[in-house]
Amino acid sequence: MDAKEMIKRTKQFGYDCIELSDSLYGNYLKNHVRGQLIRCSTSVGANYRAARLAQSKASFVAKVSISVEEADESAMWLEMIIDKRLLHPKYDEESKRLIREANELTSIFVATRKTIETKRNI
Repeated sequence: MDAKEMIKRTKQFGYDCIELSDSLYGNYLKNHVRGQLIRCSTSVGANYRAARLAQSKASFVAKVSISVEEADESAMWLEMIIDKRLLHPKYDEESKRLIREANELTSIFVATRKTIETKRNI
């Protein structure tokens, strides 16, 4: 997957999490989870874009590391939505799909970071 495709994919992940989050409202917990999910899921793509513009390998690794953390955090909030039944069960499949996507993005960014760190140490 090239950089343009990854930018599109991470942006779509953010959009999809925002769309799911639109159904989370009504009490303090739901509003809190909604805000957290929106922040971390959109941060995945924002930090990947920033990494692509990094002026050094160290800066690139730092931004990709943030994308790793934010994608993993997104999965955690999505798991909480299912575990605590914060949404109607009709949203479970979409939540599970987004968890899989968050986990895939986490794996991709971890592999990217390892590759760059290996090249940096050569």
